[in-house]
Amino acid sequence: MKTAAHRGNRTKLLVLAALVLLAAAAYMLVEVNFSNPKLLRFSMQLRTPKLLVMLIAAFAIGGASIVFQSVINNTIVTPCLLGMNSLYTLIHTAVVFTAGSGSILAVNANAAFAVDLVLMGVAAMVIYGYLFQKTRHNVLYVLLIGTVLTSFFGSIQSTLTRVMDPNEYDALLTTLVASFSNVNGEIIAFSLVVLAVIILVLRRDLAQLDVLTLGKDQAINLGVDYDRSVRRLLLGVTLSIAVATAMVGPISFMGLIIANLSRQLLRTYRHSQLVLGSALFGMLILVAGQLVVEHVFTYAIPISVFITVGGGIYFLYLLLARRRV
Repeated sequence: MKTAAHRGNRTKLLVLAALVLLAAAAYMLVEVNFSNPKLLRFSMQLRTPKLLVMLIAAFAIGGASIVFQSVINNTIVTPCLLGMNSLYTLIHTAVVFTAGSGSILAVNANAAFAVDLVLMGVAAMVIYGYLFQKTRHNVLYVLLIGTVLTSFFGSIQSTLTRVMDPNEYDALLTTLVASFSNVNGEIIAFSLVVLAVIILVLRRDLAQLDVLTLGKDQAINLGVDYDRSVRRLLLGVTLSIAVATAMVGPISFMGLIIANLSRQLLRTYRHSQLVLGSALFGMLILVAGQLVVEHVFTYAIPISVFITVGGGIYFLYLLLARRRV
């Protein structure tokens, strides 16, 4: 039997979905020349891949953020603490430093995406699979390892940029900022396949999230293999963030914003609703934000700047709100 709160949350999710559809329609149709079929077709071919990439990235980040917060049992943490953003910047910096900005790994979007995903995937499996098991499945070590790796990767990246040719550095900067201005439509299908495989493999663990949040002892008493589920979920979170980061670049604070907005709006323990709400919030923010970037600021400021500034302010609000409780 569905409660009033459940029905209310379903209504809220439907409203969110309607807002996403409205934002997507506005993004696709604003300033489109309908009188010229060739220009109309060109506009659709240009905007459709960008819209799909935004929706996929929002889904990956939104779902991974809710799962990560539930596993860590802390609502003011973000998956960027796993170090994938820093690893992404290090990979691109190392490619330009060693092979140059004109190499195939720097110019070809497919090759760059493959390198990013493979290296981040391998790092995720080693760090959050093997090392998590070696640390006796202590989730606090996950945050410590991620923080240390973020600093480590950042230090190496900073060292490489200091000795890099200035012209190469200028070419590198454009790839280190999340942007939807020029996306590669060929990676969309591959990204969807990777995310689908992650969801398929982790479907049982995801179904047990509501139980896992009760705590380790309670979950074990209810028949859940807690350590195995947490290890698999952390690996899935890291791979999902790797896919999103490889597609669009690092978006700091994005997961923190949309996950907490979903929790504050829905106020439920049901992760099926929380994940959907987080994904919808992410889609709304990215699509509406990109619409503003393109038609108000004319690409002068990337959307990642607004998300980082807004996320920092929202993070301070969450800290102060928790302190008052």
